[in-house]
Amino acid sequence: MPTTRDSSKSGGSREREMPKRDDLKDYNYAVAGHAGTMCDADGELFIKPCTQSEVEFYESAHMRHPDFAELMPLYIGTLSLNESTDQAAIHAQIPSLVEHADIPLEIKEEIQSHLHLDDRTPILEAPVEKQILTDNVKWVPNKTRKITTDRAVVLENASFGYKKPNIMDAKLGIRLWADDAPQEKKDRFDKIAEETTHKKFGFRVAGMRVFKGSTDESELDDEGFKIYDKDWGRFTVNDANIVDSFKKFIFNEAAGIDVELGKTIAGLFAADLRRVQEILEKQESRMYSSSVLFVFEGDGEALRAAIREMKANAVTVSEHKRGTSRAPVTNLRVDSGIGMLDEDFCDTDTVGDFDELDDDSDDESSLPHIYTLKLIDFAHATWTPGQGPDENALLGVRSLAEIFEGMSE
Repeated sequence: MPTTRDSSKSGGSREREMPKRDDLKDYNYAVAGHAGTMCDADGELFIKPCTQSEVEFYESAHMRHPDFAELMPLYIGTLSLNESTDQAAIHAQIPSLVEHADIPLEIKEEIQSHLHLDDRTPILEAPVEKQILTDNVKWVPNKTRKITTDRAVVLENASFGYKKPNIMDAKLGIRLWADDAPQEKKDRFDKIAEETTHKKFGFRVAGMRVFKGSTDESELDDEGFKIYDKDWGRFTVNDANIVDSFKKFIFNEAAGIDVELGKTIAGLFAADLRRVQEILEKQESRMYSSSVLFVFEGDGEALRAAIREMKANAVTVSEHKRGTSRAPVTNLRVDSGIGMLDEDFCDTDTVGDFDELDDDSDDESSLPHIYTLKLIDFAHATWTPGQGPDENALLGVRSLAEIFEGMSE
């Protein structure tokens, strides 16, 4: 049966039309990682097959490491899988999962409003026979990028709510393998680290998609995105051109994102990366092959409109507070969930008003998404009390922060 765990992250309710589809669909915005990911409802839930150890890491983070959980996508719970499980069977598990999830009420009600509950019939799960792997099994690279598992983790989709989400996955670390990895895997991953930007910067770009990322329409997909795959990050991006490669993600005149607008977005990402650094420096954990996921609105017109709306909302809140005893509440984090520089969007005399807003109000409303930054992929993550911070991951986080800070200047 579906299982759930709590999250302390707050969120706003958002009014949207009921989606037309009533089934799962493949997730089309993955730029790296394993195959088999899906989304449900109107794309708000991200469903990813995963190992039990990854489920346990999500649950332990939310129970005992709230600061770290702040960096992760909102965790809804898990679904059961087996060889006979199809999309409809997974789809049928979602209502119970969401109903029993201990998540903010506004988010729960919003998700439930999209689930077509009258069209779903609960299912009984067939028993799952777990595979037992022995040390005698020779490791070979997984060409299909699918994993053998009987669980799927259900997360809030970080790319949901954007008109044209630009997405980048930056894989962290110099060492990419966990302690229990076969020697063949260690050797292969060490070779990748030695030959890529992992060695100097502690990360590499595992994938990227950019709206109108090329003036040559033949290089764009059906939705108008240029896709930079994992080979681009391994063989084209190097120590000498890494900053220019990041500029392809941030600055894009063809999509209406000029230098000044790009600097604003770079500054927001830089601030969140320093927050990630601050939290990781206080945690005792180890993550191998985890990533930082960057998302921002890639349509310049939509991005400017979102920023204008935030400015207008900030002014409205400030004026209302001066004239009444209670102000309307807004989701001021604009979806990074980590923290943003309010001064980038409003006058400094307005910022103080934000701190007094009641985040738990049922009247909370959501602003358009501007950007999101999250840590993702915890298949090889664990807590390591007494061993200090994860300097392997922190090297990449610090390097990323420096690059984004440079682009913001």
